Amino acid sequence: MAALAPTAPADVYAEVQHFYARQMRDLDSGEAESWAGTFTEDGAFKPPSLPEPVRGRPALTEGARQAAAGLASAGETHRHYVGMLTVTPADDGSLTAESLVSIVAVPRGGPARLHLVCVCRDVLVREAGELLVKDRVVTRDDRP
Repeated sequence: MAALAPTAPADVYAEVQHFYARQMRDLDSGEAESWAGTFTEDGAFKPPSLPEPVRGRPALTEGARQAAAGLASAGETHRHYVGMLTVTPADDGSLTAESLVSIVAVPRGGPARLHLVCVCRDVLVREAGELLVKDRVVTRDDRP
């Protein structure tokens, strides 16, 4: 049987959960600049829907603004739910956070529906005592 990876202490695990609660609330509320501020200056976001990663806070902010505008014009809100979270500390002080993210679409005047489920793998680092995403890779089971 393979050895299990070390897990983060309970206080760090709770901190990471709180980080995601704030981050996803910013994203779902269209707070693009605040959401992008949860990444390092050179942070990378690699979603399966784009051919190249989005790098740096200005590009992350613009991408989040465009996504919020597209949802607004479609009359829809998205809610991200982070679950099945594991947090593994690395020797360099970073944390690897892996989770399943369910995105619920809520159309204006219509019933909510499950939009998609993703696997999110983040490398989190501390800068000035704050957790930030250095690298995010999102995958989907329905895409190669």
